[in-house]
Amino acid sequence: MTMRFVTRLALGLSTAALPGVALAQAGWTPGSEIVGQPIQVTTNGTTNTLVLNPGGSASISTPGGNVVPASWQAANGQLCLSASGATECVPYNNPFQAQQARNLTSSCGTMQTWLAQATNQGPTRSQRGERGN
Repeated sequence: MTMRFVTRLALGLSTAALPGVALAQAGWTPGSEIVGQPIQVTTNGTTNTLVLNPGGSASISTPGGNVVPASWQAANGQLCLSASGATECVPYNNPFQAQQARNLTSSCGTMQTWLAQATNQGPTRSQRGERGN
């Protein structure tokens, strides 16, 4: 796997969104459901694993065992992933659900399948500190 392919893949990984879909939940923080969770991204028959870390760093693990450092941000209805000096952004308007694949087209025109292996739980009533609990 060439570094150019890995860079293009890393940029294509940022396509985790469904355009035109309104925010699924009031108070949802984009990316919060997948931070620290592995996401399998399949492009052209190759599956890489993406992990978005707290603080904006990310890593992309290839089938050959290479780990490509990256960074990410989710803001203004977009998820952006940067690697090897290039950045690609895509619409990102609703949370991922664990084990529910999304077929997405990257801004470079590549069809990808994103599959979050697990997602983080949102706060419960008792965690929010609401009165009367």
